[in-house]
Amino acid sequence: MGKGESSSKKMITKEDWEKKLSDVKLRKEDMNKLVMNFLVTEGYVEAAEKFQVESGTQPEVELGTITDRMAVRKAVQSGNMEDAIEKVNDLDPEILDTNPQLFFHLQQQRLIELIRNGRLEEALEFAQEELAPRGAENHAFLEELERTVALLAFEDTSGCPVAELLDLSQRQKTASELNAAILTSQSHEKDPKLPSLLKMLIWAQNQLDEKASYPHINDLVNATLEEPVA
Repeated sequence: MGKGESSSKKMITKEDWEKKLSDVKLRKEDMNKLVMNFLVTEGYVEAAEKFQVESGTQPEVELGTITDRMAVRKAVQSGNMEDAIEKVNDLDPEILDTNPQLFFHLQQQRLIELIRNGRLEEALEFAQEELAPRGAENHAFLEELERTVALLAFEDTSGCPVAELLDLSQRQKTASELNAAILTSQSHEKDPKLPSLLKMLIWAQNQLDEKASYPHINDLVNATLEEPVA
């Protein structure tokens, strides 16, 4: 440690910290917009409708489109891929026309569902006719197809090295990708702003930890300030 340097951190009391926070002015309208953004992005249509009435906050998209988007997501999460593709094309056919990677992943999920349901001959035929030509044009698609087809080689898929493809989390991954594409097509952010702000808060606290001891917010749900550690 160099001359004149000190290892001690600046101590900020809870009282002083709360005073600093009270000096920061936040408009209620901005806070309401954050809440509405979260409700719309995550698809809580009934909550968004109620919040619109109570707060007077206008959503960034037509709330009716949320219902359509959630119907698409539900179809994927249920493993009904043909219905999901039909619904998204009814919503906006350009979504899949302009996103070959997304369309491949939807078809890949359809193949996974055929395998899950034991329709192995149909699965093999579908892979050869629908996915193999796309794999021939795209190396990344080919690798994903090979991983998926590997499921056909195992009677007991629990011991398969790619068994995670049959996990429900794989459906959720596909549903999230499709949901993000629909939001983008509607000129809406694919991720809600609120979680990003919370991540920024955690980052800022970590940076400040190096310079001062101050009241932390560790409980993000209740935003409770904890006493600084000496």
